[in-house]
Amino acid sequence: MGKGGKGKGGGGYPWWEHIKGKGGSKGDDGGRADGGGGGGAPRQKQPSTKGTTLQRNLEQMEGRGYPSYKDLMGSPWDMEGCGGAQVIFDRVQGDPYAPPSWVRVRIPSSSTKFPAEYVTSSRVRNVALCDFLTRVLSDMLHGGTGTDWTKAVSGGGWGGSKGGDINVDAPGQFVIPRTSIVATADHVEARLTLSLPARGRSVEGYRAAEIIGGLMDAVRKSLYYDSLDAEVLRSHILSVEDQDAARAQLEGLGLVAFVSNGSVLPRKSGVDNRPMTTKDDPNLVLFKSPSSLEVELEVPNKGRITGMGIRKGITMIVGGGFHGKSTLLQALQVGVYNKVHGDGREFVICDPTAVKIRSEDGRFVCCADISPFINNLPFDRDTHAFTTSDASGSTSQAANIVEALELGSKAMFIDEDTCATNFMIRDAPMVELVAPEKEPITPFIKRVRPLFDDLSVSTVMVIGGSGDFFPIADTVICMERYQASDVTTEAHDVAKRHGRLAPERVPFPSLQAERVLLREGLAPDFKVSAKSLRCISYGNTEIELTYVEQLIETGQAKAIMDALQHLSHSPKYVDGKRTLVEIIDMLEDALSADGRSAGEQGLDTISKECPCPFHSLPRRFELGAALNRLRTAKVVRRSASEGRPAKATRKAA
Repeated sequence: MGKGGKGKGGGGYPWWEHIKGKGGSKGDDGGRADGGGGGGAPRQKQPSTKGTTLQRNLEQMEGRGYPSYKDLMGSPWDMEGCGGAQVIFDRVQGDPYAPPSWVRVRIPSSSTKFPAEYVTSSRVRNVALCDFLTRVLSDMLHGGTGTDWTKAVSGGGWGGSKGGDINVDAPGQFVIPRTSIVATADHVEARLTLSLPARGRSVEGYRAAEIIGGLMDAVRKSLYYDSLDAEVLRSHILSVEDQDAARAQLEGLGLVAFVSNGSVLPRKSGVDNRPMTTKDDPNLVLFKSPSSLEVELEVPNKGRITGMGIRKGITMIVGGGFHGKSTLLQALQVGVYNKVHGDGREFVICDPTAVKIRSEDGRFVCCADISPFINNLPFDRDTHAFTTSDASGSTSQAANIVEALELGSKAMFIDEDTCATNFMIRDAPMVELVAPEKEPITPFIKRVRPLFDDLSVSTVMVIGGSGDFFPIADTVICMERYQASDVTTEAHDVAKRHGRLAPERVPFPSLQAERVLLREGLAPDFKVSAKSLRCISYGNTEIELTYVEQLIETGQAKAIMDALQHLSHSPKYVDGKRTLVEIIDMLEDALSADGRSAGEQGLDTISKECPCPFHSLPRRFELGAALNRLRTAKVVRRSASEGRPAKATRKAA
């Protein structure tokens, strides 16, 4: 039986063991009795009185030209004997080699019978329910019914059978709003892609009818409350609810992050985000808080949770190489998201506005006020409205910080391994050799304290190569053999013995410019695609998101892609007067419409003609990151005193 595999619905524990009637062997009702249909001769037409109206219609299409499939669109198809379920074809491919068709299966709530407390009582429960159903449906399609319906047939050459795969946007370790499953008070709706089968360019109607039968079998075993293990479903929903509740408590406790005792921070591998186990490494260490940093949270279902509280302010994570510094930070940076029950990082949580900051050589920057960090560039380049198509390590890191501040970040995570050294520190010998008036960069060490004191922005840094930050750190955590200890006092003592002093206290400079986004340059001049998490092909340009580390699902990149197109033709958002922040505010409100994970509101706002089956909700910071990296974007500066747009000076660095 299929187990979802890496990022395919496995979710950290065996979902397939918790489904009533876990499916049979190949050849069961709805399965591919012939192994899926290879490249042999076409099937003989045999009139059928069995199956649903849709299946009989598909059988009658056998051998017709492939465009005949277009007749499936229009009114919903009633699936007799399935509790009022309907199949809706929103988009039908015009060719067997084209992207797959979009299909919805909608079932009345009176048949699915999910408790109202899961569907309508709160947004977080609704999202958790839809996430669980997506995982189970994905598992059913991956073999839980006895057949793997996600595998396309491609044998037999041009004239052979091809297509036939069904897919749902399977989650990985995170629980976020998606459009794959929608649950409302009226219905539960699954959204899938289906490669309609063909032989050459002729309809394979009998095989299509068989595939629909397999789809409905998977739906029956995954989208009805009576088919699921109620306790496992409830545990999943309550775990996600507790994570949300814990994150909401951080502000009141003066914390920027929290790591529960017993958390599993390491992952299986660099390409497998599931938790490491003792089978993977017998030396696995569970997290334990130092007693001096231990705090308690109270969540509604699990009750009391104990772990390490990282206080607001400046926190350093130190330690030797390979002792767990970056592992801790990597767990913290995804603490903005809820995780699947069993992930090991469920209660590794952080301020929801936290942003991972790094250098990013070569990135595009437009009209950013990086003057708090960089000034007096050669040839009088303006750093109050800095623009470049090829940012350096230091200018890119400065831009990443001010863009995060612009969008409202109150916490920043930094790992020295991915930073520009000259941006972070500047020691006395270098100051002596290169006079301050000849150095455009004000290092981060001089700005990190004012960031917190003046703007209430906390910083958590992994630092292993310099003690210059010791005098200004509020907390210093040492990782040794994956165990955390509080060495704040020792770090301050070391700084005193070595004569390390905190930099002179100066206020954080005010950011001068509000940036106004113009519609010009937003519309792509060619087709768009987001085939991977890290890159969006947007017309003839690419939006490079490789170093936007808090993107976690390809569905987020696809949602960002469609959101940018939505902005390009909507004067409601981009009117030449609204700032980039105001536009992101409006878009975030629309995408995060309360009460459901998708539907007529929420993520469906950015769907073009019909509901999209593979959108996942991005945060405002990742939306902004994509806009800020769109090389065709046009931005003008509006100063606070003028109250109107002013053209930015555009000089490449």
